[in-house]
Amino acid sequence: MECCLSHQEQMLENKIKGLDNPYRETHKRVFKILETIENLTPSIDIQRALYFTQSMQETEGEHLTLRWAKALYKIAENIDVYIDDDNLLCGRAGAQGRYGILYPELDGDFLDLALKELPSRESSPFTISQADADAVVNEIAPYWKGKTYHEALNNAFAPETHALTYDDPNGLHSRYIVNETSSFRSCLQWVHDYEVILKRGFGGIRKEMQEKLDALDPLSPVDNVERKPFIEAIILVCDAIILWANRHAALAGKKAADEKDPVRKAELLEMARICSKVPEHPAETFYEAVQSQWFTQMFSRLEQKTGTIVSNGRMDQYLYPYYEKDVEAGTMDEIKAMELIECMFVSMAQFIDLYISPQGGDFNEGYAHWEAVTIGGQTKDGLDATNELSYLFLRSKREFPHHYPDLAARIHARAPQRFLAEIAETIKEGSGFPKLINDEEVIPLHLAKGAKFTEIYDYAISGCAEIRMPNRDTYTSGCPYINFAAAVEMVLYNGKMLKYGDKQLAPETGDPALFENFDDFLAAYTIQHRNLLKHGFAQEVSVIKLRKDHFAAPLADSMHALCRKHCVDIHQPDVPEGIDLGYFEVIGFGTVVDSLAAIKKLVFEDKKLTMQQVIDACKANFEGYEDVQALLKTAPCYGNNDPYADEIGKYVDSLSVEFAEKYQDELGVHLDVRYVPFTSHVPFGRVVSATPNGRVAWYPLSDGSSASHGADKNGPTAILMSNYTTKNFDHRERAARLVNIKFTPKCLEGEEGTQKLVDLIRAYCDLRLWHIQFNVINAETLIKAQKNPEQYRNLIVRIAGYSAYFCDLSKDLQDDLIARTAHESV
Repeated sequence: MECCLSHQEQMLENKIKGLDNPYRETHKRVFKILETIENLTPSIDIQRALYFTQSMQETEGEHLTLRWAKALYKIAENIDVYIDDDNLLCGRAGAQGRYGILYPELDGDFLDLALKELPSRESSPFTISQADADAVVNEIAPYWKGKTYHEALNNAFAPETHALTYDDPNGLHSRYIVNETSSFRSCLQWVHDYEVILKRGFGGIRKEMQEKLDALDPLSPVDNVERKPFIEAIILVCDAIILWANRHAALAGKKAADEKDPVRKAELLEMARICSKVPEHPAETFYEAVQSQWFTQMFSRLEQKTGTIVSNGRMDQYLYPYYEKDVEAGTMDEIKAMELIECMFVSMAQFIDLYISPQGGDFNEGYAHWEAVTIGGQTKDGLDATNELSYLFLRSKREFPHHYPDLAARIHARAPQRFLAEIAETIKEGSGFPKLINDEEVIPLHLAKGAKFTEIYDYAISGCAEIRMPNRDTYTSGCPYINFAAAVEMVLYNGKMLKYGDKQLAPETGDPALFENFDDFLAAYTIQHRNLLKHGFAQEVSVIKLRKDHFAAPLADSMHALCRKHCVDIHQPDVPEGIDLGYFEVIGFGTVVDSLAAIKKLVFEDKKLTMQQVIDACKANFEGYEDVQALLKTAPCYGNNDPYADEIGKYVDSLSVEFAEKYQDELGVHLDVRYVPFTSHVPFGRVVSATPNGRVAWYPLSDGSSASHGADKNGPTAILMSNYTTKNFDHRERAARLVNIKFTPKCLEGEEGTQKLVDLIRAYCDLRLWHIQFNVINAETLIKAQKNPEQYRNLIVRIAGYSAYFCDLSKDLQDDLIARTAHESV
């Protein structure tokens, strides 16, 4: 392999030359399956939506959780079941190939309109047959008009909040200023307690709930009105998934009877046996455990649209006892185990999370997915949890030629050197895996929020950079994304934005050309910042109030100990003993800090520019003001371990954490500060005109807690230090900070490069930073892929908490990735 190319880049160049992938021989089955689905445009399967709608029509007026369970039973009973050729696992949520499914309870009010745009939209298109499109328009969408959560939320916002949230009266298009995210998903990212199913089976859960039902007081009004229908819902949903699995067992048996190839016949017979056993009963072997978990996560996708897809939890922990037992018995080895889990991975790759709304599509470019598999970390009693499955997942990532699943590794101060070295080698492969989450930040922060040691030691990565404690987390409401770069623009134009003309969007804070000092400008920014927060929190009041009447999740309830104990659906805002962990998203942090630093330094301290010159240059998008733009770019910038910029960054962060500390109790939840944009920094940038840091109009904002494009000039350690010094550690109102770092492959070459990366990871751990992820790629490769997409169709890049095919991204996001600083030294 050439030293200046990552392993992934070298493999792509070899493929262009006609050379075969060297891992094909040891991964024959999954390579064969992948070749039948790769690069297909996903299709829409409407069956889930059709049966769900039919059931809801039949059960109006009943308890919502029971209605949901009845709908899931109808789906389990009627939806087509499939067994893919060559696969060793059963279970899909839709048609064969790459597919997405519909959730009309979310977007049924505009589903018929959206279907016209899906096949042709630039970002993440889908196809649909004419017959299915007609069924959506005539049979599904009409029922939901006037009933959806989206409509209720749109009508609930006060005019001032609505003006910052939506760009039209019906709430179909976002203004990308204070963006609600709860209407394009019924639940935040989530992690189930898969272990309870592996150990007890849904039959065991059903037995527990039947005993609970039998023990109810027949005269109690609460038992009869609230607890009884909830318990009946859990019993029914257990029956539904068992029925669904048995239908697969019957299909496998039928296929086996017709199969001529003796090897495949034996496989099908074993699949029939396993599907008739799990997930109803406890798993006893590694194969049974993998199939049971796969049925569970796939049926969960039929239940509801979990934001960023339901995650897989600590798979190396709950599967390890079955792996260890089978290895000791001589019935399992690394190759067999890897084949089974990769059959799951290639099945995951066929389910595409479909976003109907334009804003949902903008936030999740490249068919985004976050079904995170968590490895490493610590045991419930605080010991290192790394085991042989942890290393097996890393090996699979290096050899499996696809970006499913999302892989996340938990790091802590005592993480073994071998584990960190294999993580570094996997990162150097170049496809962006694994992302890292830091126990040294996550654990003490959640202890401060009320978690027990055993709960937070056992956390799993969920979604982009979030974490969940199965059986303790209870908050499912989507939360606001706030464009704080817009607050800078609102100071420049006295509460207005160029994108929206003369509309007064925010308070008038005065003509900045008349400000006498930087304190005046900062005071105006503070007013605009807090005003956006005010409306974000106001959104969440309506979100919490409305969601409980629109969504239920009996399958998720069945796997949550607190929901079973208290007979309360997970979407209700008052699950006893739970911890409600929400957030609000800071978008454009680096853009804000650099803009404020430029104004402070160049206007008020060095007086090289006047405030009016800056305003005129920004309003002209620097056309004719190139000298002003160049001067603005010389100011201190966030991401360089520069106290000048970082002090401003800490103040900006303090505005958010102090607001959260003061007002989150009124909501009854933790609504903490988070810096995780997904791909939203791109559409949010499209509404912000030129900013005082020299950024041109409509260009992407800085992403997460990373530096602005090209602003980080002092190396990756400086980026970590700026993250460290801008955090307000004296507040617990903090959540994830996402950090993207891009390296050239040359700087990580060989064993020395591996050790440098390990040392950087150790430094990240010591600094108690939440998250970090890497791209290891040459800019030249990205540019070639942009020009010749057919040759580079399989190029995988890290985006924002997930990896995707570079050629599936919009040009704006491709340009964003190309523009990120590529560090040539560690």
